[in-house]
Amino acid sequence: MSGANVSAPEIQQAYLDVRDDKTPTNWLLLNYESDRSDVLKLTATGENGLNELKDKLEDSDCGFGYARVEYSNDKESKRVKFVLITWIGENAKVMRKAKVSVHAADVKRVLSVFSIEVPAREKGDVDEEHIVTRLRKAGGASYDGV
Repeated sequence: MSGANVSAPEIQQAYLDVRDDKTPTNWLLLNYESDRSDVLKLTATGENGLNELKDKLEDSDCGFGYARVEYSNDKESKRVKFVLITWIGENAKVMRKAKVSVHAADVKRVLSVFSIEVPAREKGDVDEEHIVTRLRKAGGASYDGV
C-alpha cells in the first residue's frame, strides 16, 4: 500500500488557521479525491466547532478531521486543545477502510499537534461532550471531579 498524499498547500494553511487563536476557523476536514485515489483534499473548514464538523461527515466516506476545542475545567480556567479525528464511515468501501489506518501516519506528519486521537465510525463518536471528557482526563489537573 502506498502512502497518502497530503501535500496540497491549502491543507497546511487550514491547519495553521485552526491552530491560530486569532482566526475563527476551528476545524478542518480532509477527504479522498476519489474512491481510488490516495490524494487527500481539504473538503471543508468551519468556525462552529465539532457539531458543525460532525454534520459534514458522510457514511460513505473516510477521512480525517482536525479541531480546536475550547473548554473550562473549572470557573478559573479555559483550555484549548486539539483533536485528530479518523473518520471511517460505515458504508465506505472495504479497501478505503483498510487504507485509512496506513494513511493516518502520513496525515499525522502534517496535522502533527493534537492531544487525543478520536477513531470515529459513527457521528456519535464525534460528540463534543464525550471528546471534552476525554480531553479533561488526558489533561491531568481537574478540579470538578471529572
